[in-house]
Amino acid sequence: MKPFSPKLLNAFKEYNRSLFTKDLLAGLTVGVVALPLAMAFAIASGLKPEAGIFTAIIAGGLISLLGGSRVQIGGPAGAFIVLLYGIVEQYGIANMLLATAMSGVFLFLMGLFRLGTLIRFIPVAVIIGFTNGIAVLIGLSQIKEFFGLKINNMPAEFFASIQAIYSAAETFNQSALMISLFSLAILISWRIFQNHLGYLRHLPGTVVAMTVATILTSSLNLPIDTIGSRYGGIPAGLPTFQWISISFSTAQFLIIPAVTLALLGAIESLLCARVADSLIEDRHDSNQELMAQGIANFTIPFFGGMPATGTIARTVTNIQSGGNTPIAGIVHSITLLIIILFGAPLARDIPLATLAAILIFIAWNMGEWKKLIDLKQFRLPYRMIMLSVFFLTIAMDLTVAIQVGLLLAFITFMYRISSLTRYENANPADFPIPALYQEKVTALRLYGAIFFGAVKLLEKIEADLSAEILILDFKNVIYIDSSGIDAILELEKVCKNKNIRLIICELAYQPFEMAMRGGLLTRLPKENFYSTLQLGIAAVTH
Repeated sequence: MKPFSPKLLNAFKEYNRSLFTKDLLAGLTVGVVALPLAMAFAIASGLKPEAGIFTAIIAGGLISLLGGSRVQIGGPAGAFIVLLYGIVEQYGIANMLLATAMSGVFLFLMGLFRLGTLIRFIPVAVIIGFTNGIAVLIGLSQIKEFFGLKINNMPAEFFASIQAIYSAAETFNQSALMISLFSLAILISWRIFQNHLGYLRHLPGTVVAMTVATILTSSLNLPIDTIGSRYGGIPAGLPTFQWISISFSTAQFLIIPAVTLALLGAIESLLCARVADSLIEDRHDSNQELMAQGIANFTIPFFGGMPATGTIARTVTNIQSGGNTPIAGIVHSITLLIIILFGAPLARDIPLATLAAILIFIAWNMGEWKKLIDLKQFRLPYRMIMLSVFFLTIAMDLTVAIQVGLLLAFITFMYRISSLTRYENANPADFPIPALYQEKVTALRLYGAIFFGAVKLLEKIEADLSAEILILDFKNVIYIDSSGIDAILELEKVCKNKNIRLIICELAYQPFEMAMRGGLLTRLPKENFYSTLQLGIAAVTH
């Protein structure tokens, strides 16, 4: 089982004032950016806005405090919206809280038993397609605020969003567009000239853009939406502990929704951590991250919150703003808490157009567009996987995209491995068979893996049986699965019925273990096994 070792424990080894300043500014930035997102995700899920804020504070803080990534920011995520809305509609809010707590238990067990490492088997084509698809969705979701469009209910689906934006195109707000473009200009300029700004280079461009845009919006009294005008203020009360109402008669029906929440959270979080690793040249502890998220998701329902996971938009915002350690994530939670308690009036004037510009800027920088454009560097199957995941992430949802991507990757892998599995006649120069026995002995060398996708290889050998003695050299066979050993046993049975002597040579460790477990060693006498092909040929020809 996985020992409990949060990444925070290693954060203080070389920690200094400069790193703390970067973490502080990054946490402040992410906290402000996370505020409207947390509220919006909660409302879209059929919950009160404070459910999203409490989740970002408590669950986000626990994920940073106990997690296995240096920079990942946890909180409510858009991927949960459709699933949560369905649970709330079908089972009610109380059972949604119970399902969230159950998903936390599943997540913790996944990390405890090291299932998080399975995410490393996801091919790079799936990661690129997923990342670019999420970047497009993040950018699309901010078009409404970027142009100040009048859309009452922004749909979550891609095509419905395009339709809503197109229908509201005439309602764009010139002031909002000017603030968005001005904020975007600051972000781009700050990125280009940051190394030439002296001490100011330590300030993230996101903080500068938000500060300047907020001052302009407030001083000029611009007619654009702000956090205050859109959300009617921020809840001023602290989250309070409350017991979850548990009905064991309905709990059994929540197992599947809870497992779905856990799997979706694990996939999105660990893929997000992979994206973060590529940006900071680090490696996260996937199992520790799952355990931390399990604790967070088990805890947050007792404070009226919603499921939490690692979030790409806020994580990349954290990295782009200078975050280096889990301290930034903790500061992000504290920032939200302070805003609730004391800073509501200050946050009211932050224009949503500026936050939209920040997220669009982040989305552009997180996307691996060069790899998507230059597809020639990938083989055709990988191109298909990458494009499938990309378009399915955009047009449908993340879970479908990942499922299809992994299925295609599995099929591709199976085809590649099966194409590498082959056999050939033993080279007469290296393994000479006396002329007297050449018609009686067939010596074959097998290569690759004998698994369920390559059992036809043995069926072909079985169909071509003609000699009195069949010698099979397994020296270059690296793996045999249960289907493979069953095919070998079937071949042994056919040889026995045709009075053909079957000789097995040079079984490696894993093939030998499968032969022993499958019963091949007991079905053939000891004199039918040899350590090398040379010894096998010599034994039957002398």
